[in-house]
Amino acid sequence: MRSALTAAGLSSAAVALGVLLAGPAAAAATTSQFDVVFPGQKPQTQYYVENSTASKDGNIAAKSVMSWQILDDQVIDNSKRFTSFKITTRLEERLTKTTEDHVVTSKTCDLTKLVNDNYTWFLNEPVNTCAAPSAVYDGEVFWSADSTVVYDIEGDGHGPITKELTGSPLVHG
Repeated sequence: MRSALTAAGLSSAAVALGVLLAGPAAAAATTSQFDVVFPGQKPQTQYYVENSTASKDGNIAAKSVMSWQILDDQVIDNSKRFTSFKITTRLEERLTKTTEDHVVTSKTCDLTKLVNDNYTWFLNEPVNTCAAPSAVYDGEVFWSADSTVVYDIEGDGHGPITKELTGSPLVHG
């Protein structure tokens, strides 16, 4: 009887430890959008960014997925639209719901060629996804994914423009 209770106790402890180490499978996402108006006859374009976090196997990751569409289907000017178009995705943590974010990991992805070569893009593929490196999940802190897009429109003379996008909802517990 004692060995059966000991075996049951060890099994329960192993399961509990596995649950504690694995962490919850949690995910959260939000989408932001912004319009870009180009000089000349280039079509106005609307850009969308989905920032999301996901936890799996004791880690948490952040990614940003870009998509876009022209708002006027009469493309007149096929010339280059951007000299630069980059997105930086950040995995952020905070100690409480109301304290400031701290960047844990980040990655900057250069999408200049992709956005110049494609007037519209709604596929969810690695080429339009920027993923920050994952980190060990800690259920005591609040996690989110955030991103910033910096682009420079070809020929407008204004230099780089920065768009701070809405971060994902907080993941905790």
